[in-house]
Amino acid sequence: MQIVQHGYKGLKLLVLLNWDRVLWPCAIAAGLYVGGWTVGL
Repeated sequence: MQIVQHGYKGLKLLVLLNWDRVLWPCAIAAGLYVGGWTVGL
């Protein structure tokens, strides 16, 4: 049980430290989508 708890805490820390690495590609993809949508109007 302790291994699971330590693994979860490590994973949670990893997510907290790297959430911005996920946010940037999503923001870029959203910008490209909106740009393509406005050209298509």
